[in-house]
This record gives sequence, C-alpha cells and structure tokens, in this order.
Amino acid sequence: MASLVAYDDSDSEAEPETAGGVNAAGQTTDVSDVDRPCATEVTEEGVQLTQHDPCEDLREERLPLVRIWKNDPGSCPSQKLQWPRTEPEAPFPSSAPPRPSSLWTSHAPASYVPLAAACLTQVKPFWGSPNSSFHTQDTSENTHGHASSLQRKRGEDCVVPYTPKRLRQLQALSTETARTPGPEPPGPPANCAPAPLRMAPMVSEVIQPHLKSQFRETKVPKKVLFHLQGHGGPVNSIQWCPVFSKSHMLLSTSMDKTFKVWNAVDSGRCLQTYFLHSEAVRAARWSPCGRRVLSGGFDFALHLTDLETGTQLFSGRSDFRITTLKFHPKDPNIFLCGGFSSEIKAWDIRTSKVVRGYKATIQQTLDILFLHEGSEFLSSTDASTRDSADRTIIAWDFRTSAKISNQIFHERYTCPSLTLHPREPVFLAQTNGNYLALFSALWPYRMSRRRRYEGHKVEGYAVGCECSPCGDLLVTGSADGRVLMFSFRTARRACTLQGHPQACLGTTYHPVLPSVLATCSWGGDIKIWQ
Repeated sequence: MASLVAYDDSDSEAEPETAGGVNAAGQTTDVSDVDRPCATEVTEEGVQLTQHDPCEDLREERLPLVRIWKNDPGSCPSQKLQWPRTEPEAPFPSSAPPRPSSLWTSHAPASYVPLAAACLTQVKPFWGSPNSSFHTQDTSENTHGHASSLQRKRGEDCVVPYTPKRLRQLQALSTETARTPGPEPPGPPANCAPAPLRMAPMVSEVIQPHLKSQFRETKVPKKVLFHLQGHGGPVNSIQWCPVFSKSHMLLSTSMDKTFKVWNAVDSGRCLQTYFLHSEAVRAARWSPCGRRVLSGGFDFALHLTDLETGTQLFSGRSDFRITTLKFHPKDPNIFLCGGFSSEIKAWDIRTSKVVRGYKATIQQTLDILFLHEGSEFLSSTDASTRDSADRTIIAWDFRTSAKISNQIFHERYTCPSLTLHPREPVFLAQTNGNYLALFSALWPYRMSRRRRYEGHKVEGYAVGCECSPCGDLLVTGSADGRVLMFSFRTARRACTLQGHPQACLGTTYHPVLPSVLATCSWGGDIKIWQ
C-alpha cells in the first residue's frame, strides 16, 4: 500500500488546540488518544489510523495520520522525511504552537530548517538506529558528496525534499569546475606583431626578362604550376604585388582570420602568415609602394602592416564589418572602406581619422572601383528590390561626397564585384544574374545591350572578375569551380578550366608574366596556372 502523508487544515480560530505532551517513548499525545510519531524519532510499534465519525462536524474533521509499518518497507515512508537539523536539540514546548489555516503547511519542530537553507548549507543527516534520534553530521562535506547523496535518495522508494532548479545548476557547475583540468595552451594570439618578411633583394629570374617588354600579349594558361594550400578556411581574395619587380609575391585573405604572402612564381611557398585579426579577414590590399598591406575584417579592425619590419604603421577601428578596401590611385595615404553599413568612409593614414563619408540608403557595400584617376568612384550595393535602380550601382564625387548618378544598373540583380578595363573607358560588373554586364566609365555610365558575358554561375558567392593586362581577355570564376575566359571584343568563350572542386571566388592575371593566372576557391586552396 502506498504511503500517505496528510496535513491538518482545520482553522486555528474556530477550533482551540489542546496541549499535548511527550511520553517516554518519544511520542506526542493527541486529543484523539492516538499515538503520532515524533518529528525526531520513529518507534518500532505501528500506529493505527485515527477513526473519524462521518457525522462529526466539518470544523472538527481531521485528515488521517500517517500509518507507519516497520515490518513492511514497501509501504513505509522513508525515515528521511524528517527534517535535517543543524541546531542542537531543544525540548518541545508544553503546548503545541498555533496551527496555520493553510492546508499545505503542517507542524514543524522548533529546530525547523527551510529546504533552501538545508540545501545551501550542504547538510547530510545521519540516520541512526530506529530507537535513537537522528544526529547531525559535519557540514564540511563537499558539494560532490552532497550531489551523490541526493542521487541515492532519489533512487529509493521515498519522498525527498525538493531542490530548486537554480540550486541544482549551481551544484552541477561547481562539480564541473572542480573536475575541469587546467587551460590548454593558446594558439597564435591576435594583434601580435609578425616577424619581418624576408624579401629577396634581387628580382625574380622568371620576371626579369619580361620587365623591359612594352607589349605583353596574354595567352591562355594550360596547366597548373603551383597548388598552394595552407589556409584553414575559404580564400576570399587574391592580389599580385603591384610593383613589377616584386610581383612574384601574392597576397591572399581568408575566413580563417589570417592573410598570407606567397612566393607564387619561383617556389610556391608561403613567406609569412599574419594573425592580426580576431575574425574573418574579408579584404586586404597592397599599398602602391608594394611594401605594406592594408587589411580589414569582420572584427571591425583596420591594420596597415609594414612587411619589411613587421610593424603596424596604422591601426583603426571601424563601426561596421569590413568587406572591401581600396587605396586612392593618386594619394596612397587615403583609402576607402566599405562593409555592412549604409556609409562608405574615407580614412587618412597620417591622422588615423575618417576624413569623408558617403552615405546612401543601402545596407551593405559589396565593392568599390575608382574612375578617372580618383576623382570619381563607383560603389555596388546589395539592394535588389523593385525600386533599387537608384541604389544598385552609385557613382560618387570623391571630393564633395555627392552622388553623380544613381541610374546606372536597372536590373534586379546585385553586383558583388566591379573591374575596370585597362585600355578602354569601360568597366564590368559581375551580377547575380549569372552574367557580366559592360558599362561606360563616362557619364551617364550607360550599360551595353549588345555585349554580355555569360555561361558561368554566381549563386550568391562573391565571385570576382578581371581583365587581362592587354585587355583582350576577360576571366571570371564560377560557383561550380570552373574558370571561364571570354574574348573582350566578341564576348565569346575562349577557354574553360576545371579549376576547383568548390566555388572559384577570385581570379587575377599576373601584371608582368603574360600567361600566369592565379585563382582561389571556397575550399581554401590557391592555384597558379601557366
């Protein structure tokens, strides 16, 4: 028979209490002449349930007391129902205290300790023989022992005191903290000054014969010269060093919070890895002098690093995540910064301050392209709604921060990248409509309806595009990993390379070598084609 615990719900004002005593056996005497077990001891003799007259007045009606059977453990509530005490035993008063009027409260001894206090003090009661009263145990027991005792209590067929959820979480947390080993050795720290880059004092033997040639005809690459692997995440962009004598170096940025400098012409090895950012590095650019690298990432940080000394010449913090950086073509101390913001900002390296702002009703800037030697620039945004004709591609005046034109691209596609033709006053825009659009670089920046380069896939990736140094070929990546080359004049496909197993994000021709092409992919690898 399941054990029952009943409580008295009689009104203390309507029913006066009768004083009871304590006999020698440790039992209290009730007015109904029925023995009740004391709150501090359980006797060996069973106590019969109190019989009630069904015709008795409702005010005097009492619920049955607990029936305890010593010989039947299955129906006997555990002796752990008694309250744990941290105070010394005190004799019971000669008269019982007034009974509360609530059904959910009952009599408690003078040494009553609340449940929350009992759990916080970590008291573990010691249960002696049935004929002896229980004793308190030393409170120096640790939290792990208390938790194991609670588990043993729950395993028994008994009722245990309820432990609040917050206390259980604190106990589990303290147990895990005690068992947690020491911290692991950290990896390369962010914002640390890298070692100086050992640049070769002599020009590369491969590049030297091509430095004096005036016309460089671009040829279609046929094989892979180097396969560069070292990034732990997708490679966002790649760029050759703009100085021809140092153009054997290739800069790469990655989502693994680093950017690297490679010798991608002679040896194909990594020259230096830079751990300057705490988040993904989305953009990095060579300075016009070829000795510095400007980097920006999702950690809002901007760093200008001198590769020869390994020192940071400039450090700034933007108020948005950075996705694109461009140096001014005439003033190397000024650069434009765009990202997850409606504003493009112009920074001055000498003062480490923002000198201009270009604000539009957009959410993100995808790419920036300078025109006319820096007097104007274009910005592509992520606006693709029905009324986005005035926000997809915007032409700005660099000096006055005024919009020159916002009616450039009238189709409902975003343009993740822009590139300028090296010989003609035109520029191209990569669109999410899976085609390259051709525009005039002069006002009013009209789009060509006759020439369109298509056949690749974008599918939301930041797929880049670029023209060859001679201007005859146009290369673009694809979301399926292919590398496609088009004839600029006829818009016909000249070549298709099966470049990468994942999306090809960046493609760039070497500025000196006529048939060297670099590509990067979402898989984290870089290939040098020749």
